[in-house]
Amino acid sequence: MIDSHGRRIEYLRISVTDRCDLRCRYCMAEHMTFLPRDRLLTLEEIAAIAERFIERGVRKIRLTGGEPLVRRDVVELCRWLGSHLGNGLDELTMTTNANRLADHAHSLFDAGMRRINVSLDTLNPERFRFITRHGDINRVMSGIFAARDAGLAVKINMVALKGLNADDIAPMLRWCADNGFDLTLIETMPLGAIDEDRVDRFLPLTQVLDGLQSQFTLTRADHRTGGPARYWKLADSDTRLGLISPLTANFCDGCNRVRLTTEGKLFMCLGHEDQVDLKAAYRAGGEALDDAIDMAMLRKPARHDFRIERDAAPAVSRHMSVTGG
Repeated sequence: MIDSHGRRIEYLRISVTDRCDLRCRYCMAEHMTFLPRDRLLTLEEIAAIAERFIERGVRKIRLTGGEPLVRRDVVELCRWLGSHLGNGLDELTMTTNANRLADHAHSLFDAGMRRINVSLDTLNPERFRFITRHGDINRVMSGIFAARDAGLAVKINMVALKGLNADDIAPMLRWCADNGFDLTLIETMPLGAIDEDRVDRFLPLTQVLDGLQSQFTLTRADHRTGGPARYWKLADSDTRLGLISPLTANFCDGCNRVRLTTEGKLFMCLGHEDQVDLKAAYRAGGEALDDAIDMAMLRKPARHDFRIERDAAPAVSRHMSVTGG
């Protein structure tokens, strides 16, 4: 699949649910209204739509949410998608908050996953509880180490937040190096209304990198995972540091991704509201699904519209949990 800007689309992110068992302050409002279950794609429909994307050239699928492990029988979906590994699909991964990962790590490995991303913004238990509004970091740690013990490579995703976790970034990098994990830092993105002004939390990763380079020996790495991160190698370690910086270092020129929501909407860009209804197309049968995918390729924009400005409305009204990370 080639979009109208000549980019090859080989990466599908699927949000299997908009629900989450945490309420991270930069991601959600404290009191959320989630989609009624009868509006969601069934797992069988997700699998069938994903299969069509694989047939059309998608090589990597990431399952996201919300929190994907809160959806019942999601491991069955992983097994079905995993059956395509080596037969069109190169990689199946997941982004999780690890709150329920200890119960599922071995099953995910058995389904074919070999790598997993864990969202973790601090190692401080009280700060973690504050950021997530009620989370228990001990449960997350149990999930992370269960994943490692099951054979899954672990990458920690950390959103850099000014005035909240900036002083946690260097300790997180050391901890990742000590435990054989990679670390990716992410700039906060203006998605959905939250309970504070994002300007107060925006921390440019250019500034963060300057600070880390004064404490660590970091060299630029050619490593790629199919996503937007740029990587650095940490000296005397196998750990890689990734930076995802949609505001200070735009990466749209190489975008290879589209996102399917749990409601069946295909978003061609995280920073735009435009979408194509694949649920309706799939249920219509015949060539409607292919026609809808073709339309999406034509409508994928050249770049996102993210910006961080005082008192500005978010770039899009939907929360990150709707589209998936």
